[in-house]
Amino acid sequence: RAQAAFVPQELTTVRVQDPRVQNEGSWNSYVDYKIFLHTNSKAFTAKTSCVRRRYREFVWLRKQLQKNAGLVPVPELPGKSTFFVGSTDEFIEKRRQGLQQFLEKVVQNVVLLSDSRLHLFLQSQLSVPEIEACVQGRGAQTVTDAILHYAMSNCGWAQEEETRP
Repeated sequence: RAQAAFVPQELTTVRVQDPRVQNEGSWNSYVDYKIFLHTNSKAFTAKTSCVRRRYREFVWLRKQLQKNAGLVPVPELPGKSTFFVGSTDEFIEKRRQGLQQFLEKVVQNVVLLSDSRLHLFLQSQLSVPEIEACVQGRGAQTVTDAILHYAMSNCGWAQEEETRP
């Protein structure tokens, strides 16, 4: 046990923040959330990343993780709640917290962490069909390339977004 002290603690911070309504006022408006990830874990290709995802992409991710995790329980997502009492802002904030808790639990689970769909979800801006294609080897890039490509294109973005008042 004593020798473990020299191993730097693997830390992964994942934040779901900055909910934004897209297509506001139209029938197909939705909210997306910024997922900011900062890690020193060898499991991740990029050490910092920042993507925007909407609720239904989280639903897809959970379903995929469930499919691949076998008996490992996948954390729950916040409910779909159509009958929400209270303000929209309150609902969005509750959902944001729920999505963050979901991801915090997922990234701590070594089985779920081995799913490349999770990595593409967190560290690339590929759409769900593109993630599927990439994971199945039908995409233009490998999983690692897709993540690295995104990381290069957005180096400054993750940091600069954080410091804005």
